[in-house]
Amino acid sequence: MTSPNPSRPDCAVTQVTRVRAGAIAPDVEADHVAEETPVALEFNGISHATMLATPADLEDFALGFALSEGIIDSVSDLRGIDVLPQCDGIVVQLEISSACEARLKNRRRAMAGRTGCGLCGVETLPEVLRPVEPVANGQPVRIQALLAAMRDMRARQTLHDITGATHAAGWADADGAVALVREDVGRHNALDKLVGALARQAVRAGNGIVLVSSRASFEMVQKTAAAGVGVLAAVSAPTALAIRLAHDANITLAGFVRNDDATLYSHPERIIT
Repeated sequence: MTSPNPSRPDCAVTQVTRVRAGAIAPDVEADHVAEETPVALEFNGISHATMLATPADLEDFALGFALSEGIIDSVSDLRGIDVLPQCDGIVVQLEISSACEARLKNRRRAMAGRTGCGLCGVETLPEVLRPVEPVANGQPVRIQALLAAMRDMRARQTLHDITGATHAAGWADADGAVALVREDVGRHNALDKLVGALARQAVRAGNGIVLVSSRASFEMVQKTAAAGVGVLAAVSAPTALAIRLAHDANITLAGFVRNDDATLYSHPERIIT
């Protein structure tokens, strides 16, 4: 059984039995595990998506999701956010502009009766593979700044250090100084939280670097483009579809960013020595 952690709603405490060097320890120990909670997103009373997420930074998560999924165009389209805990999860209610609400309703009417792919409320292939605006050319980024930023983000993954179960997404400026880090059990959720945090804090993110502690999928490139950031650095590999989108979106995609190594898959001219 697990019990809540009063000081950290993003993790719980459980009892475990350790096995070390092939031997079972005689005593149980307390250990921390990441929380995973159903989070439902509603826009002007319209239920749109329910996802499993870590229950922290949910305002950032909801705003980032709305921006990266094209439900709203900017923070000015958001009128308010309410986070409402329920007995079986959390409902996040967003009030958005009437124009964005009408667009969302039209999208949902167009989806009615069609076979779905099950991606976050998106039910047609054109919605999944929607085009993105190419990001503007920002200032070049030194390779040592990119490598240092990834190391710094890893040092700031406090929930991962406690539980070993979460991904992180961070933003660093062009000099490699990490300004924001968000964590979640889901890599997409962590990046949505980061996109929302950048928007809520009005960070001029275009000249910086998005860092993710995971592979770089197509959706991760989409979300980076929605934030207007020209460099995405991932600890692990990208997919072929992610590389194609990064080329089209004018995003420098770096994979296998570990220690002093990296592989540049698109627009390497943005990275300098």
